[in-house]
Amino acid sequence: MKQSFFFFLFLIVFFDTAAQTSSDDALAMQYYQDGDYEKARALYQKLFDKGKNDTYFDYYLNTLLKLKQFDEAEKIVKAQIKNNPLDYAYQVDYGKLLQERGDVEKMKNWYDGLIKNLSKNEFAITDLANNLYKAQASEYAIKAFLQGRKILNSESAFTYDLLNIYRLQNNKEMLIQEYLNLMVSDDEVMIQARNAFSKAFQDNADYDLLKTALLRRLQKSPQNLGYDQMLSWVYIQQKEFDLALTQTIALDKRLKEDGEQIYQLAGLLIANNAYSTTINALQYLISKGKENNYYIPARVQLLNTKHLMLTSGKFSSADLLQLEKDYISLLDEFGRVNNTSFAILQLAHLQAFYLNKPADARKLLEDLLQAPDLPPNVLAQTKLDLGDVYILAGEQWEAALIYGQVEKQFADEPLGQEAKYRSAKLSYYQGEFEWAKVQLDVLKSSTSQLIANDALNLSLLIEENAITKADTNALKSYAQADFLIFQSQFAPAISILDSINIKYPGNSLADDILMAKSKIYLKQNDLEQAVIQLQKIVDSYAFDLWADDALFMLADLYENKLNDPEKAKKLYEKIILDFPGSLYVIEARKRFRNLRGDKIG
Repeated sequence: MKQSFFFFLFLIVFFDTAAQTSSDDALAMQYYQDGDYEKARALYQKLFDKGKNDTYFDYYLNTLLKLKQFDEAEKIVKAQIKNNPLDYAYQVDYGKLLQERGDVEKMKNWYDGLIKNLSKNEFAITDLANNLYKAQASEYAIKAFLQGRKILNSESAFTYDLLNIYRLQNNKEMLIQEYLNLMVSDDEVMIQARNAFSKAFQDNADYDLLKTALLRRLQKSPQNLGYDQMLSWVYIQQKEFDLALTQTIALDKRLKEDGEQIYQLAGLLIANNAYSTTINALQYLISKGKENNYYIPARVQLLNTKHLMLTSGKFSSADLLQLEKDYISLLDEFGRVNNTSFAILQLAHLQAFYLNKPADARKLLEDLLQAPDLPPNVLAQTKLDLGDVYILAGEQWEAALIYGQVEKQFADEPLGQEAKYRSAKLSYYQGEFEWAKVQLDVLKSSTSQLIANDALNLSLLIEENAITKADTNALKSYAQADFLIFQSQFAPAISILDSINIKYPGNSLADDILMAKSKIYLKQNDLEQAVIQLQKIVDSYAFDLWADDALFMLADLYENKLNDPEKAKKLYEKIILDFPGSLYVIEARKRFRNLRGDKIG
């Protein structure tokens, strides 16, 4: 009974003491956060004297430093050092005290002494460096890690610790050096280093630092393939595509590889519209011979690239004829079969719209329709393209029928919606505006945002310009010019567009005419005239249908063709601010942030 009584009494005292400690702890923290350091000091002294807890010590020391009670602070720190001689936390606390007291030279000597006297113990080195970093003495933390390397005789020791400090310091030069050191001993670090550089670097000047460091390293260690690969990556980031290709080809030859890196680079070059360099890359792969794994893919990609160059307006008559020969050569070598259907479709498009050979294009497409085992989607695309050729030949009825077949077969799918849009546009070309608008209004809710946007624009064009008889006649002339653009008959199209304002003064097609002319000039690669037309829309029709389209097209021109990123950045920003609901706003924001140098992960 007596034992039970004393045990019960012990519990009461224990829990009462614990409750009191908890209460004092909370109150001390409240005082500290409120800046009432005198009251906080008294409570933390009491708590520390009672429990010798590290947390209480830290707050007790901090309150003393806040109150500039340096003698008392020195007394408790030295006592902790004496009682815990192997714990660097208290040694660093003493350095912090010296700094707070204004004894900067003593602090430097103290920290230097700690670093100088480090033992050959990796844990101790890390402990000192981490405590220095916690005390915001990051330069001394770096010194500790570097001294640790000497003591341990290891240039790779503490690499990730140093990388972390350099990253937080935004010390790009040392970040580069550490990663390049790491690449000597760790072949798997390439992706990690690239990600780190992408996040840390703001502009070309930062990449120049890396490039210079790599070139110096390569002079000393030309056998290090990691440096070569990283240099190629730097060239790509700086859009020095020719240098990137030269570097990658040199690596391919040196390692006697099959061209995989070249083929991957070609894909990246295409994405950056670097068509000429892409062609050089693919021709290098083709030169490796038919036995190479990338021979056929390179042949295919070469044609795709040349086709992209053509459709972006960068071509001459000789280019067109050479591309036609290249397509025919490919088809002669591999046959006109299912696997080469992409080449047949592209060749037909080339012949119909650029070489004025609609009959040849028609035969190609009609023959392809007879090919066995043609996938349904390829069959449908062939029909759509054949419908376009029928329109060129003046066979609108045939075009409408074949579009209808695809629309019926692929109802509520992108191909079916594309067929419906082409059918609606055919009605528009023919001046059947009411029927065209009925079809377009259905497409405004299309699952394809691009089709939905095109349908909305054309529907609004009809709605706003087919009110009076004069308006309708003006729109008919505009549709006729649009049809000529479809046929690549640009000169007569411009002539009709220029005549509309003369024949129908007061019409509301001014911004539409400017947009149509800008698209013609872009197809002709007349960038100066294209900019003039688009700028007129931005300046005079800022609240009309084509305003955001004109802004985005202008920004794209300045960014990718006119080499004026500052102008491009301002135009992208204008889209973001003035047209928050625009189809282009997501892409505009992405490009704006990229041009501004934001760190995009």
